[in-house]
Amino acid sequence: MPTRPPKAPGKRSSGSTGVQAAPPRSPRAPRDLRPVADKRSAILGAALALFSRYGLHGTTVEQVAAQAEVSKSNLLYHFANKEVLYVAVLRDLLDVWLAPLRAFRADQDPREAISQYIRAKIALSRDRPEASRLFCLEMIQGAPLLRDELARELRELVQAKSAVIHAWVADGRLKPVQPHHLVFALWALTQHYADFAVQVQAVAGRTLDEPEFFEETVRNVCGIVLEGVA
Repeated sequence: MPTRPPKAPGKRSSGSTGVQAAPPRSPRAPRDLRPVADKRSAILGAALALFSRYGLHGTTVEQVAAQAEVSKSNLLYHFANKEVLYVAVLRDLLDVWLAPLRAFRADQDPREAISQYIRAKIALSRDRPEASRLFCLEMIQGAPLLRDELARELRELVQAKSAVIHAWVADGRLKPVQPHHLVFALWALTQHYADFAVQVQAVAGRTLDEPEFFEETVRNVCGIVLEGVA
């Protein structure tokens, strides 16, 4: 009568059911313990860097999540989809870029107010160039996702500050100037150093990161503007 072959060593069954023990679990990935506000800030920062370089359609949610070091599901918890994230980035940068204009007051000396505005905007061009470039890209495309915001908040702000400029003119402290055109000129002169930073460096051989060139830029832009209106 044939005998059964001996069992291979180390292959003992686990009880009468013959079911082998489950393999040990692999260690879980460490949890992201950053506060919610920090995660949201990281997502917005990563999105700004990618959107300003590749645009809305050239950027994926996965790329933003990877750069922000969060999971895709965590990103979508904070922002329902890519378009919502894009608009959030635009609103955030709009708040930052408009803050210096909000500081205009009728009781200020216009030369001082305009000089402070120019310095603040050129500092933003130095410190947050991606914000200006993304805003410029959105404008070139017709502002499809920000048009309502511009027609409401931006227009109301410019109208309010136009009244300030009119007050300066009425007091004889500023030459007669149409406020919208002064604001447009200030935007163009200051944001040029962010939107066309490569061109500035190619022509001048210098960047705003150099303190001497930064001060030179502020001084010359202030001179150009104030010579014309003050």
